Amino acid sequence: MISREEFRQIGANGVWHQNTSLVQILGLCPLLAVTTNLVNGVMLSLATIIVMAIANVAVASLRNLIPHEIRIPVFILIVAALVTVVDLLFNAQLHELYLVLGIFIPLIVTNCIVLARVEAFANKNPPLHAAFDGVCMGIGMLWTLALLGGLRELIGGGTLLAGIEMVFPALQPLQLLPADYPGFLLALLPPGAFILLGCLIAWKNWVEAR
Repeated sequence: MISREEFRQIGANGVWHQNTSLVQILGLCPLLAVTTNLVNGVMLSLATIIVMAIANVAVASLRNLIPHEIRIPVFILIVAALVTVVDLLFNAQLHELYLVLGIFIPLIVTNCIVLARVEAFANKNPPLHAAFDGVCMGIGMLWTLALLGGLRELIGGGTLLAGIEMVFPALQPLQLLPADYPGFLLALLPPGAFILLGCLIAWKNWVEAR
């Protein structure tokens, strides 16, 4: 069983201390490309959480049966199978969003965040610990991508939750800035994502320093 202290430590590391986007700086490709709005960032993060949690459990359960020499190909095979299932589910249930996210769902297979946690944690710990680590690392990625996507969307177009109707048809995006707001294109482009990511990293360092 996982103790309360282990529970707290794994959760704190995943969500804050070892945040994959702000500390380890992993998975920059989806982080920069998908976070043009909050909804895209959140949905890709949720897909990644599902893959990470199940992959961690699978690897932790099979770690004593996988020869050390072929562990990486086996890990990639497990992750690829899970990503294929998630990709098909998105295509079937959220087709419009699936078209928006495009290649970035299949690219979860090569996401450094997933492979790093499978190799560094799941391969050395029991299944329950591995599952919780996968979820917490995913939550750390989720809030970072959600915050970055929300900031880029708000600064770039004055809206929030653009595309929410693709997930919940009854909901509509929020227009938080005046309708005549001209937008700030840089925020929606990759350079703007780099700048805002740098600001988030600086903010996290400032919070920890205080």
